[in-house]
Amino acid sequence: MTETLSALISGFSVALQPTNLLWGFVGVTLGTAIGVLPGVGPALTVAMLLPLTVKLDPTGALIMFAGIYYGAMYGGSTTTILLNTPGESIATALEGNKMARRGRAGPALATAAIGSFVAGTIATLLLTVLAPIVVEVALKFGPAEYFALMVFAFVTVAAVLGSSTVRGLTMLFLGLLLGLVGIDDQTGQMRFSFGVPELLDGIDVVVLAVGLFAVGEGLYMASYQSRQEEKVEQVRGSLLMSKDDWRRSWPAWLRATFIGFPFGTIPAGGAEIPTFLSYALEKKLSKHTEEFGKGAIEGVAGPEAANNASSA
Repeated sequence: MTETLSALISGFSVALQPTNLLWGFVGVTLGTAIGVLPGVGPALTVAMLLPLTVKLDPTGALIMFAGIYYGAMYGGSTTTILLNTPGESIATALEGNKMARRGRAGPALATAAIGSFVAGTIATLLLTVLAPIVVEVALKFGPAEYFALMVFAFVTVAAVLGSSTVRGLTMLFLGLLLGLVGIDDQTGQMRFSFGVPELLDGIDVVVLAVGLFAVGEGLYMASYQSRQEEKVEQVRGSLLMSKDDWRRSWPAWLRATFIGFPFGTIPAGGAEIPTFLSYALEKKLSKHTEEFGKGAIEGVAGPEAANNASSA
């Protein structure tokens, strides 16, 4: 334990050097700037900015990459809230854009930013302290556990299907069908690729979300532009979070952190399951259930925090 603490102190002394802090700041800024682009996820952002680290030392490069990754994870919330174009957290679009349409874009963006910071920081500290236990649990994750996780995910999605269960379940199984496209991990066999090489890697969920939401919305607006009156939603009230917003957001941040962290640490864990699970939990626990579907701040705070906590 003493060796671990001394290693941590040594690591912090290196990370907190002004030069390394600067690289972290640059990484977060670049990651956020590129992450707001629809369809550009954290992994692609890191790949795009890889040449920038050629002249850096390994420590500075890793810190900058971490900043880029976390910045890109958060950056998607801007387009999700303002344009209804989902980034990494699709669940945020369910409430975030509704808040923006009500003139509350400021508090929505604020709770997303603060929640991302809080959850990302706590998850990183937990990973640092619990790394040996996390590795031990991750290595024991087998087929049975993955199957249970997938069933759990389907149950979670079923909880947020909305008013029509039939349509929701239809979309769920359509998504499962699209998820089967590509090369099977166990056998190496091609599934539903129909001889198209580009489909061998599967269909990325972010690309699919952008295609369904952003492209569809763009085509709709282009087709009906002449029949619609252009209207800019004015921001009403303060751009900052009120006391009531803080009171409703901080429990969601903490709950989402402890939902996103375990999913992020297991092999092949992603942000999709914990964000939907967080949204479903907030919907169940909130005292303002009547606001869900109309712009509940918990529906933004939870998924965004879970999104960044899963980055661990």
